[in-house]
Amino acid sequence: MDIGEIRQRNFRHLISQLEADGITKRRDQGEKLGGFLSASYVSQLLAGKYIGDEVASKICEALGLQRGWMDRPQWNGSIEHQVSDAPAKSAYVRVQQLDAEADMGDGRVNADYPEVIHSIDFTPAYIRSIVGFVPQPGRLVLVTGRGDSMIPIIQPGESLIVDTGISTFDGDGIYLINTRNGQQIKGLQDRGDAIYVVSANTVLYPAFPLPRGAVVGGKVHLRNRIDRLN
Repeated sequence: MDIGEIRQRNFRHLISQLEADGITKRRDQGEKLGGFLSASYVSQLLAGKYIGDEVASKICEALGLQRGWMDRPQWNGSIEHQVSDAPAKSAYVRVQQLDAEADMGDGRVNADYPEVIHSIDFTPAYIRSIVGFVPQPGRLVLVTGRGDSMIPIIQPGESLIVDTGISTFDGDGIYLINTRNGQQIKGLQDRGDAIYVVSANTVLYPAFPLPRGAVVGGKVHLRNRIDRLN
């Protein structure tokens, strides 16, 4: 199989993942793949038009993947598990995926020192688009969310970027917290009288004041939907 065929299959794999995620219009698919692909061009690529080096490179950059990702077979797995665990080049930001789950319900207990399952290399531009800046190595980690309290903002099984450099309330947002009932992913909101722990599903999980002694493990940043390919 030559490089043209590999890129074609990888491109179809990306499109099928987008369609499974509910993104079915070619225009919207082009936007998710970097915004430089028109609806007609997406259709041409799916019909067999050759994917050149520049287009392949731009797709990788838009997804925060290493250059050359499109040149290797990726269609049997998700994007996250296909990224090399080889040492990162200086042009990339390495983020470690931890063997840990953060509950989005009542709480999930994890090991105190979770192991690193694998590492993912992102372009600085991608990290900046998600976090707002490029932090020091090791500050960002990936954890997996479980439970239903943050639906539809966060889906169960979704991989989330956590900025562990944030250890106190840093304005309204989503945080990794521990209220002595295991790690949880919850919203924190300043309501004047107190900081409240809030869920997207307020019927099943009413808001409550952040308990004294609760630990903030980091601020959660949501990744683009194209990366939700678990």
